Amino acid sequence: QVQLVESGGGLVQPGGSLRLSCAASGSFFTSYTMGWYRQAPGKQRELVATITKSGSTNYADAVKGRFTISRDNAKKMVYLQMNSLKPEDTAVYYCNADLLAIATMKVANTWGQGTQVTVAS
Repeated sequence: QVQLVESGGGLVQPGGSLRLSCAASGSFFTSYTMGWYRQAPGKQRELVATITKSGSTNYADAVKGRFTISRDNAKKMVYLQMNSLKPEDTAVYYCNADLLAIATMKVANTWGQGTQVTVAS
């Protein structure tokens, strides 16, 4: 079984910063593309940023220039540094990863449980 666990969410004032972390654990050989998604109340889940195993990144237009995704393959971690936060960034942030599971030898697209980010004064 493989799982992702997020941490680092919380309440921050507009203009502030937060760093989200996501730890992958369980029986898997390696992780491929990892990413962050978010879902605001009443809205669909949307892509925030992704990063491939080799480090290529992709960002939603709404966060370009403010958010930075990174990963540490040795530690099986992915991070999201969020700067210049805005009230519209308020959402539950979910970690996502394609993990090659040992049990099945298949790639399993896996979600974390989510962490709340609230931007308010």
